[in-house]
Amino acid sequence: MSTSTTTRLMSFDEALEKFDPVMGLEVHVELNTASKMFCGCPTEFGAEPNTQVCPVCLGLPGAMPVVNEKAVESAMRIGLALNCQIAEWCRFARKNYFYPDMPKNFQTSQYDEPIAFDGWTEVEVDGETFRVDIERAHMEEDTGKSLHVGTSGRIHGADYSLVDYNRAGIPLIEIVTKPIVGTGAKAPLVAKAYVAQLRELLLGLGVSDVRMEQGSLRCDVNLSLRPVGQEAFGTRTETKNVNSLRSVERSVRYEIGRQGALLEDGGTVVQETRHWHEDTGVTTSGREKSDAEDYRYFPEPDLVPIAPSREWVEELRGSLPEPPREHRARLQAEWGFSDLEMRDTVGAGALLLVEQTIAAGASPAAARKWWLSDMARRANEQGVDLADLPVTPADVARVQALVDEGKINDKLARQVFDGVLAGEGTPDEVVAARGLAVVSDEGALSAAVDRAIEANPDVADKIRDGKVAAAGALIGAVMKEMRGQADAGRVRELIIEKLS
Repeated sequence: MSTSTTTRLMSFDEALEKFDPVMGLEVHVELNTASKMFCGCPTEFGAEPNTQVCPVCLGLPGAMPVVNEKAVESAMRIGLALNCQIAEWCRFARKNYFYPDMPKNFQTSQYDEPIAFDGWTEVEVDGETFRVDIERAHMEEDTGKSLHVGTSGRIHGADYSLVDYNRAGIPLIEIVTKPIVGTGAKAPLVAKAYVAQLRELLLGLGVSDVRMEQGSLRCDVNLSLRPVGQEAFGTRTETKNVNSLRSVERSVRYEIGRQGALLEDGGTVVQETRHWHEDTGVTTSGREKSDAEDYRYFPEPDLVPIAPSREWVEELRGSLPEPPREHRARLQAEWGFSDLEMRDTVGAGALLLVEQTIAAGASPAAARKWWLSDMARRANEQGVDLADLPVTPADVARVQALVDEGKINDKLARQVFDGVLAGEGTPDEVVAARGLAVVSDEGALSAAVDRAIEANPDVADKIRDGKVAAAGALIGAVMKEMRGQADAGRVRELIIEKLS
């Protein structure tokens, strides 16, 4: 029997009447450094398994790590952008636990001495501003990747497992919030908005490609419920590795309903990690959550402490891009968007996509139109984030350029996007392969207009009598005959010329 049929859920509205949600978000960011955190191995995504490894990232005896300076710099820039204090002295620690994708049986991380701490940011949801306090942003290394082969896709029930250590040792920054309270019914949207804004900020800093579908930005969602009016927090669960903005929102919403029903029925929430299932939209139990002492942290003896000079910190502070709120205000003014248009763009997770489409040559209105209408519909149908669609801002800008050049119209543009999304090539290649170019042959257009007039004499008479609005019927007939590949404006001109 599936989980979705055995787990009772309280309705979202009922849960919010009785309980107050408390969230904590832990975002793991893979840095885009050329080499790994403690060795010189490359970090290119998608390489053949176990080809980007060495004795250091495989944890072989005698191998000595060396800290990646660029990763330290990126960590400090992230901390500064989140209004954090930068430690004058910090060090790495060993986090001990066994799992096949940890070749050393410990992860080199930071424990009680993070490089950045006590920060904050603000996010806006439906015109309301919520402050998110940052507990810490610390450096660590990523693990390898396990592939469990079998029907379940998980280790339980797998026929066998494969391990790829290419990812082991890639620089990670983990950004941990303090408990987020007071969000009420907007908790799922606040979580989504925070991760979206963080992605925007990290891309602006140039420290990560923040590709959630590739795992370079992953979110662990901690959630607990407490009865309305109670001060003490409830027992939290941690939903691991949520890898899309849509899923961040959905996982918060699901856990509120699940925990609400459990507490209402007299049950107890177990402190545990949970798995998010994208296909069914549910969480399932993973393992009971370990506390810090279970990991037996101790200082990493093979790495020297890090003590960034105040001059270096201030130099990095001066290199930061404008904060998200100022960035959005500037873009809104430049693009001429209304407050509602800008809010919808941000809410749809389309701000960066629109900005990049405009940078590629499209007008602000055209960029917004394609991403918030046609692309948003397709993303919703496929159950993915806009950024995860296999179409780039450059593709969207090129399609609009083809429209502006009169080579295709909006109807044909949608067919071009069909081809691009299906992997048929660039917009120009799709136009050529599918034969989608607008017919510009005057002779062919004129002949089609003549046939439409002949087939619709009553309509033609109305136009001759001055009822120009009736031309729409003839235009429709011509467009149908030419499979939408005619310039509707030129067709109208020809009809009026012939019947005036």
